[in-house]
Amino acid sequence: MIRNLLLAIAMTIMPSSVFAQSSEDSLRLEQRGEDITAAMRGEAIYGEVFADGFVNAVPEAQFLAILGQIESQFGPMIGIETVKPVTPNGAEIAIRFERGLASGSFTLEDAAPFEITGFVLNDIRPIGDSVEQLIDDIAALPGDTSILVTTLGDGEPIAAHNADTQFAIGSTFKLYVLSALARSIAAGERNWVDVVPLSVRSYPSGVSQDWPQGAPVTLHTLATLMISISDNTATDQLIDVLGRDAIEAEVAASGHADPHAMLPFLTTRELFVLKSGDEIDPEEYRGADITWRREALASLAGIERDEAQVRNAFTSGPNSIEIEWLASANDIAAVLNRIVALEDKTALDILAVSSGVSDAMRADWDYVGYKGGSEPGVLNLSWLLRDNSGDWRVVTMSWNNAEAAVDQSAFELLGMRAIALASGE
Repeated sequence: MIRNLLLAIAMTIMPSSVFAQSSEDSLRLEQRGEDITAAMRGEAIYGEVFADGFVNAVPEAQFLAILGQIESQFGPMIGIETVKPVTPNGAEIAIRFERGLASGSFTLEDAAPFEITGFVLNDIRPIGDSVEQLIDDIAALPGDTSILVTTLGDGEPIAAHNADTQFAIGSTFKLYVLSALARSIAAGERNWVDVVPLSVRSYPSGVSQDWPQGAPVTLHTLATLMISISDNTATDQLIDVLGRDAIEAEVAASGHADPHAMLPFLTTRELFVLKSGDEIDPEEYRGADITWRREALASLAGIERDEAQVRNAFTSGPNSIEIEWLASANDIAAVLNRIVALEDKTALDILAVSSGVSDAMRADWDYVGYKGGSEPGVLNLSWLLRDNSGDWRVVTMSWNNAEAAVDQSAFELLGMRAIALASGE
């Protein structure tokens, strides 16, 4: 996520109270802060500002590309806002852009020439942004886009663009699995601590695909893996435990505007096998009725692919993105609202394991939950937020492009702007 826009190398920042900072150290750090912005402008030699280890890890072209992404969202860089020394060779830094403030830290070598060994920007705050500008920037992306920023239970959204349009959402579909599981637990049918044997296997992302078959795992563990690292095997195991029909019922119960678009509710394994072979024609699958689709998926049950086959099917650009899990921004807000309504602390804690924002931005909210999803040509970012007054808000954004891969970093920057607008900044 956007929390580490620039790579930090061998960086350790100690509390400033530990050290007696000399004026010489402070002046050196302030100068190196200026050197960073000079390198961004092309006014300093990159290899003389940054140490070899940093240059090897972050070549100048990559460094400038990241700067370009920031400037595309927040306008031209103006210069250093502050440099605050915190160790003899480390400082916090804030760089001002026309419509934003990027904060982070950097470290220097211990001896001359004191080149920069680590630099990270991990918090970017919009300044003077507007809903209209954000929507214009999202709408200008190639392909199709949507955004919804809204308060749950409030009729008027803060920002909305194509909020009723169905989009491929990638792994964000796992919110429906979490909601169905939490509802089953609320009904007394299951418990978070129930143990089940691992009996299915999918493909990465995740770790549990490499675990022994039959390994005992709790429903809590499976759900945490599913949401926090988008573990596909854990997801398919939960679908197996709950039953496909229960997930499909949850999609309908959540108020999904077109629940038939999600039928049959695909497992991750089915999606990967379907898109990485020629047993089923994607065009035929897309146009078929639900009964035919169910039979087609059943015919894939015994087919095995190795990870290289699956990976290759998704490395040359978008692959039949219409065959996916589909939902609108309003649909995603509805399922998040359904999770909130359960008042299940465990479900909310699981959703908050990976917040998808910087620590500084996370501190602005009483609660931040996150789930995203992607494949080539498909990207969704969805946040559930609670402010310090207890009001719940949702930020959900989708980007589909059947012709080309989408730029995740650029979309994440737009997401940071949306969250800032959600907070009223």
